[in-house]
Amino acid sequence: QVQLVESGGGLVQAGGSLRLSCAASGRTFSSYAMGWFRQAPGKDREFVAAISWSGGSTYYAAFVKRRFAISRDNAKNMVYLQMSSLKPEDTGVYYCAADPQFKYSDDFDYWGQGTQVTVSS
Repeated sequence: QVQLVESGGGLVQAGGSLRLSCAASGRTFSSYAMGWFRQAPGKDREFVAAISWSGGSTYYAAFVKRRFAISRDNAKNMVYLQMSSLKPEDTGVYYCAADPQFKYSDDFDYWGQGTQVTVSS
C-alpha cells in the first residue's frame, strides 16, 4: 500500500517555474515506479512524466519538450517534478501516481489527491 500527497502547486506567470513534490508513505516506496499526470478543465487526464524505481530511467510526454524534469529521492520517499518555461496550457490539476511497473499508461495502482497548477498569460 502506498499513500501519496502532492504539494507545490500554485499560480505562476507564463514563462515561470514551479517544483511539485510528492510525499509517499510505505516501506516499499523504492520498489515502485512513479509518474506525474495532469488534468485540465474539461479534458481527460494525461501522462506527463514517469521515473523507474531506481531513478535510472525516465520518460516524458511529447509536449514536455525538455521543460520538465522528474526526479526521486528514495531515502526521503519523495518524487519531484521541476517545471520551467510554463505555458497557460500547462494549467491543470497535477497528480502523482505509483505502480510496480515503469509505464506511461493511465492505470497506475496508487494516486494522490492532486495539486492545482495555474499558469497566467
